[in-house]
Amino acid sequence: MNRQLVVFLLSFFSMISFAQNRGTVKGNIVNESGVPIPNASITVLKTTNGTSTNNLGEYSIPNLPYGNYTLRFSMVGYQKSETKITVNSEVTTVPVWVIKETVNELDDVVINEKKTNKFTKRVSATVSKMPLKDIENPQVYVSVPAELLKEQVVTNFNDALKNATGVTRLWESTGRGGDGAQYFSMRGFSVQPSMLNGLPYINNGTLDLANTESIEVIKGPSGTLYGSSLISYGGLINVVTKKPYETFGGELAYNAGTYGLNRITADVNTPLGKNNDVFFRVNAAYTTNDSFQDAGFSKSLFVAPSITYKASDRLTFMINTEFFSSEGSYAPMLFLNRNLPLSFNSIDLFDKNYKNSFTSNDLSIKNPNFSLQAQMLYKISDSWTSQTALSRSTSKSDGYYSYLFDRGNGNEFDRYITKLNAESFGTDIQQNFIGDFKIAGLRNRMVVGLDYYNSIMKDNSTGWVGLGFVSLADGSDTGNTTRPSVDNALAASPVTKSTAETETYAAYISDVINITPTLSAMGSLRVDHFVGQVDNEKKGQTALSPKFGLLYQPLKDKLSVFANYMNGFKNILPQAITNQTTQEREGYRTFDPEKANQMEFGVKSSFFNNKLSATVSYYDIKVSNIVMNVGNGPATYTQGGEVTSKGVEVSVVANPVEGLNLIAGFSKNDSEVTKDLDTAGYIGMRPESAGPETLVNFWANYTFNEGSIKGFGFGFGGNYASEQKTLNRSNIGTFSLPSYTIVNSSLSYSTEKFHIILKMNNITNEKYYSGWSTVSPQALRSITAGLTYKF
Repeated sequence: MNRQLVVFLLSFFSMISFAQNRGTVKGNIVNESGVPIPNASITVLKTTNGTSTNNLGEYSIPNLPYGNYTLRFSMVGYQKSETKITVNSEVTTVPVWVIKETVNELDDVVINEKKTNKFTKRVSATVSKMPLKDIENPQVYVSVPAELLKEQVVTNFNDALKNATGVTRLWESTGRGGDGAQYFSMRGFSVQPSMLNGLPYINNGTLDLANTESIEVIKGPSGTLYGSSLISYGGLINVVTKKPYETFGGELAYNAGTYGLNRITADVNTPLGKNNDVFFRVNAAYTTNDSFQDAGFSKSLFVAPSITYKASDRLTFMINTEFFSSEGSYAPMLFLNRNLPLSFNSIDLFDKNYKNSFTSNDLSIKNPNFSLQAQMLYKISDSWTSQTALSRSTSKSDGYYSYLFDRGNGNEFDRYITKLNAESFGTDIQQNFIGDFKIAGLRNRMVVGLDYYNSIMKDNSTGWVGLGFVSLADGSDTGNTTRPSVDNALAASPVTKSTAETETYAAYISDVINITPTLSAMGSLRVDHFVGQVDNEKKGQTALSPKFGLLYQPLKDKLSVFANYMNGFKNILPQAITNQTTQEREGYRTFDPEKANQMEFGVKSSFFNNKLSATVSYYDIKVSNIVMNVGNGPATYTQGGEVTSKGVEVSVVANPVEGLNLIAGFSKNDSEVTKDLDTAGYIGMRPESAGPETLVNFWANYTFNEGSIKGFGFGFGGNYASEQKTLNRSNIGTFSLPSYTIVNSSLSYSTEKFHIILKMNNITNEKYYSGWSTVSPQALRSITAGLTYKF
């Protein structure tokens, strides 16, 4: 396979090596109020090149030969305007262009990519469901752009989120039905990646980054605009996908590295037809990888075709699809006993078994996923745009899943295994009306929306059976983990069939009012009706979710001070009541929604022509009405628990000198269970899902832009996490995972067409762990080499 790949790459590159020096022109278009303009046209005069802006007002024109050009900007309801540019580098970034109602004289401009900050994304159309600049948004979010992921040679979702302030992984992907995706900790609460382009996305396995334009980590309870079905009290994770553009272009890349990593990706974009109104883009990836432990593997195929059709100057259709097929064998998580006094007092035994997977490659699980998103954008007038969106996603879990459970003797863990056969379905329909208008002279930016969401979870898996035990003292394993042996053990285990379905009907409104040009207020409200059904038990409930924000800019577009009140909630499915003696189901109990309220204030800045952007904030979250597991008797569940989580976060993105780009983050979180069952042992303790109290992330990259070493670059950075209380109960004990510091670095060389990079992760080969009442060893030192060809 590797030999064939090398031959293919050499042949491909030889055919296209004649290409001349070419560059890409990028920029943003806004109106006189600073609002991004979607679907605006950009034409390169005296050529056949051109494009249109996306929902964020962004555009990109690739494959332009070096030289001087004139760009023409046009949009229905706005005056045409032109500017001259010089393309003399790989990327030429045009300053933010304002479309005005009157024609002004324009000066020639010569721009250079060296002066821009590649890690900054100033505007988002999904965070608030309307185009809004970060510095005028009273909510905090962090954007991880694709440019940063390329410079770090990131090939998996966990490594991508190591660039997000205050985020760390708790659990690896298990592949199991319903919640098999990775779990992360954010502001003291667990969260899974569950949004794609601001729409619900069902996924039981991992996410491929080949179609990712950026990852938005949106902080705080966000029930007002995003509901409760797929997000967390700490926030949500939204993946923004790549979109088609109007000219031919793309890239081909290959990465190879330690632990059998082989990954090839392709990104191809082309216009279709003769009318310059249909644009097609496809991203694809094939990846194989082994584990750093003695067993374990993963392989996947990902294809993401997307198409944009500009039916007219007012009407645009967009379709994005993703097909993802993966198979892997993963080390079972080691669960500490949550019912007996803690029998471990150090990490030593786990260090001793760091490379022992306690599984085999026979026990694999398959997770095919499919996603379809379709949008229709219609510009009703200069002030209003209609957005109609449909999202459909499915995910399957087919294969073996096991875990190891602490026997309570300070050494041995029992293995339990099941064969999964589960499938999840998600359907979402949204209708949004997005406006930018004035009332009594006050500017209003508003979104009014309706949302319907349906999810179905079908589970036809076997029951759990024991399969031996493992000893950490000597690394022995009494279980036979070959597939025939496991199938034989599961033969007598009956299949348990269950179906859970939820429906949500919601309406919401959000308005940002400019009281003055520098003082704005946000007011939002959601009405959410939830219907949940487990087997034959069905229940409905209605929740209100408000959101308020206030923002003042002492220096317009450079410095803002903000405060927000945000609300989240969690609709609870009916819970089965099981007799603890007979183990027979005695009925169901229904509950009111859990509630979360956040108060936050902070400062945002964007100085030196956007070369230095920073956000500093303090938040205080209180969650109430939490469902608690009594654990005995027929009334297994009750309600009334409370948790508080407060902390500070600092995020910085900077381009202090030409060629140097950096991103950094710091977070400190204090979480505590303030109300729970007296016998549970949680009161006064830090929740086990809260992750480490302190997190630090940093990455800097410098590229030489002049002289004989032009194109060479190097990067350096890493992550720090304080100790983590993975098991933390007053009646059992506390087991902490040690603090760690991981250091990474890279060397690279770029030309107009090629990019070569060498990346080393975990340079010091440090042993470190993640967990959520579990102990999971993380990857040791690895090296990855990457080669990219752009056309």
